[in-house]
Amino acid sequence: MTSSQIIVLATPLFLAAIAFEWALGAARGRNTYRLADAFASIGAGALSQTSGVLVRAFTVGVYALAYEHLALWRLPGDAWWVWLAALLGYDLCYYAYHRAGHRVAVLWAAHAVHHQSEDYNLSTALRQTSSGFVFGWVFYLPLALLGVPPPVFGAVALVDLLYQFWVHTQQIGRLGWFDRWFCAPSNHRVHHAVNERYVDRNYGGILIVWDRLFGTFVEEDDAEPCVYGTRTPLASWNPLWANLQVYRELARDAWHARSWADKLRLWWMPPGWRPVDLAASQPRPAFDIARLVRYDPPLPRRAAWAAALLFAAMLAASAALLWNAQRWSGTAAAAGVLAIAALLWAIASVSARRTGAAAPSERLGTR
Repeated sequence: MTSSQIIVLATPLFLAAIAFEWALGAARGRNTYRLADAFASIGAGALSQTSGVLVRAFTVGVYALAYEHLALWRLPGDAWWVWLAALLGYDLCYYAYHRAGHRVAVLWAAHAVHHQSEDYNLSTALRQTSSGFVFGWVFYLPLALLGVPPPVFGAVALVDLLYQFWVHTQQIGRLGWFDRWFCAPSNHRVHHAVNERYVDRNYGGILIVWDRLFGTFVEEDDAEPCVYGTRTPLASWNPLWANLQVYRELARDAWHARSWADKLRLWWMPPGWRPVDLAASQPRPAFDIARLVRYDPPLPRRAAWAAALLFAAMLAASAALLWNAQRWSGTAAAAGVLAIAALLWAIASVSARRTGAAAPSERLGTR
C-alpha cells in the first residue's frame, strides 16, 4: 500500500476528529472553527497531497540515489533499533528543516502556508504547503548517508507527519510531564502564535527535547493568549494564493532592489529582511499585534451550502487521484490536480466577496 493510499484511508478519521473537536468546542462554548477557514485549510492539504503525486518520484528518487551511492553503510531494515533510531533521526532532521523554514525567506515562502490560518484547530494540521519538496529533501540526506533504508525512511516520515495532527487543538490543556518531552498541544500552540514572546519557537515534530537542547523552547503563558496567523495576513480563503503569497512578495522585492547581490540575498536572509535602499523607498510599518484584524467576510447560508457541495466534490476527486495515482499516467494525474485546483478556486470564490489572488489591502507586518 502506498503512502497516498494510507492518507486516503486516514482521511475519514481526520474528518471525524475535526467534527468531534467542533462539537466539543460548541458544547464548551469555545468553538474554534469557521467553515470557510476549515475548507481552506483542508483544501490546502488536499492540494499538497495531490500535487505531491507529480513530484514524488523526484523526492523519493533523490533519497534512494543518495542511499544507493553515498551511504556509509547499510542498516538492516528488519531490526527494531534501526526503526527507533530512524524515527529519532528523522525527528531531529525535521527540527532542523522546520527551524530553517522560519529563518530562511525562500523556505518560509513554502512553510508559511501552514501558519496562515488565523484559527487553530485540527483542520489547521492538514494545511500543508505544495512547494516544500523543492528544498525539503536536503535536510533528510544525513539519514541516507547513515544507511537508513528508503522503506524505513518513508515509514518513519509518515509516522512523524501523522503524529503532528493531534497537537493542533485548543481543546487540550497542559499535559504535565508529557509537555516536557514531547510536542504537545500547549507547546505547538506557541509555535503557531505571532506574539513577540512566542514567534519562531517550539519547532519539534514529535519531541520538544530538541527545542530545549538548542534554546528555542518557550512555555505557553496563560497571561498572554496566543494570537494565530502570520504577521502579514493572507486575507483569502484561496489555497492557491496561499501557496504563492510570500513568493510573490519576495519576487516583487527582488525586482525593485537595486543591487544584484541584494536581489539574490533576499531569498536567503531571514523573513522580513530588506535591502537598505528598498526599506527607504518602500517602507513597511512595524508589526503591531494590536492592529491585526482577522479576515472574516460574511458567509451567507446559500454560499455555505454551495461551498460544502464543491468541497465534497473536491474531497472525492482527491481521494480518487491519490488511490489510483500509481496506475494513472503523468498526464492523467496532472489533469486531476488541475481539476482539484479549479474546485478549490471555486470554493474560495463562493466563500468570500473578495476572492482570487488578491493581496491584503494593508501590509501589517514583515512576515
